[in-house]
Amino acid sequence: MNSALSRRGFLAGAAGITAGVTLAGCGDGGPTVPLSANADVKLPTYIPYKGVPTSMPGTPEGITPAYLHYPADPVRAFPDGPPAKGPGIDIMTLIFNPVPPPVNRNVMWQALNKSVGTDLDFRITPVGDYPNKFAVTIAGGDLPDAMLMLLTSAIATPEMLGSLFQDLSEHLSGDSVRDYPYLANIPTASWAPCVFNGGIYALPMPRQLSGNPNYTRLDLFKKAGVDPNPRNWREFAQMCKDITDPKANRYALGDSVTAFNFVMQMLNAPNKWREESGKFTWYFETEEAKEALNAVRSLTRAGTLHPDTYTVTGKVKEWFGSGRIAMTWDAPSACNDFYTNYAPATEGFEVGFMKAPGWDGGDAAQWQGGANYAVLIIKKAPKERIKQILRAMNALATPFGTDGYLLRKYGVQGTDHTLQGTDPVLTTQGQAEVTLPTIFATDAPAVQYYPARPETVPGQYAFQEKVVPHLVADPSEALRSATDSRKGGLFQTTVDDTRKGIMQGRVPLKEWDDLISRWRSEMGDTIRAEYEQAWEASH
Repeated sequence: MNSALSRRGFLAGAAGITAGVTLAGCGDGGPTVPLSANADVKLPTYIPYKGVPTSMPGTPEGITPAYLHYPADPVRAFPDGPPAKGPGIDIMTLIFNPVPPPVNRNVMWQALNKSVGTDLDFRITPVGDYPNKFAVTIAGGDLPDAMLMLLTSAIATPEMLGSLFQDLSEHLSGDSVRDYPYLANIPTASWAPCVFNGGIYALPMPRQLSGNPNYTRLDLFKKAGVDPNPRNWREFAQMCKDITDPKANRYALGDSVTAFNFVMQMLNAPNKWREESGKFTWYFETEEAKEALNAVRSLTRAGTLHPDTYTVTGKVKEWFGSGRIAMTWDAPSACNDFYTNYAPATEGFEVGFMKAPGWDGGDAAQWQGGANYAVLIIKKAPKERIKQILRAMNALATPFGTDGYLLRKYGVQGTDHTLQGTDPVLTTQGQAEVTLPTIFATDAPAVQYYPARPETVPGQYAFQEKVVPHLVADPSEALRSATDSRKGGLFQTTVDDTRKGIMQGRVPLKEWDDLISRWRSEMGDTIRAEYEQAWEASH
């Protein structure tokens, strides 16, 4: 694994505040802490939960443990009773799903509050609106007890954190984390981006490292007599042509950007950034990027992408689930969505996992997934209040095999789920209620477990065994560039428009060079220098 995810590869750097947003009443945040101070922070001791035995165990390199069934007798996570009794806790966070029913009409949420011992008031904002909501809340000064912070946020500065939010080091550093054993079960890689100002300023939202599979509709490939195991780019391109059948309204792919990412892996391109002897190169400024653009343009020209690929957004999962596309590159958790939301309506529905082939054969890169989605920061408060909040978050990190995990993920038996053997199967009510975004406060380390279709678990585990030896990390993940946070997202829109235009065939490839030159002069060389400075300070 890349050393950027080691204990010394921490968030570093400083940033300005988003234009028009000021920190209400927070002063200057105290003296500036040198970047090198972050390298000396003692992260929480990693104490893995010795839970449910499995023939498909996890590994330190990034394979996620897998389970066919839930234990018949889940372990009581808190045998001495609710762990976080006290005042209610406001948690500002985001959601990708529809917002769940409010607590007075949500049996799962009510049961969760009872089990934790306090009222968890989730203030939920749709994901697209969250960055603005975060900035406005910080500027207004009326802060919730805890709030999700995107690591790319332009206002997520060390100065802001030092002014408004709690340094959790005395509670979590080293063996202190033993008071919160389920937080101690979160791997070290997920704690690294929680460090600012020479202290631990956040809790992780851990995610698995094995990266995205290229999902295949195996049932469609079998029906069409097409082999879904290409050994190089040439065979992949031919396979896309062979599985495409416009008369049957079936195409190989439905999203040009994820197709680009998959081809970049074939080319062994860097995962966001490439680090060589402390020097950084952005993946879009590589020769591999231009080759991938040209490759996806050839797939478009061959008619293997859905006709609405470049004009319609938000439909790719639906197209895959309904069989209108045969492949999609998506997060590991998407597998559960496919089997829950689409398999019941399609006889023989079967999902496979395609490893990227090397461009000319051999092994390709597998882009490592981020160790966190985001992090949770906690408003400054007296020590006992901080401890109560940490006990509540410890309860939201109870691992697979416990009653707490079962409640968070599947709700209340009889109302939110029924049992099929020992496995919970969500009811219609449960499907609405369990979208409560506890995973966007903190969470247990990921596992592979699909109660609706347990037979798919060995396939995804086997996929991880194949790809984890070839993981390529993003070396910038645990670092910080103020300029990237402030300007990078705005420029990304221009990048995406040009990238899609080239892949669609509307824009000549030579415009890519002009775009990259503009990026370098306007921000790219500054971003690069900031990452290199942060890298040097943390190694």
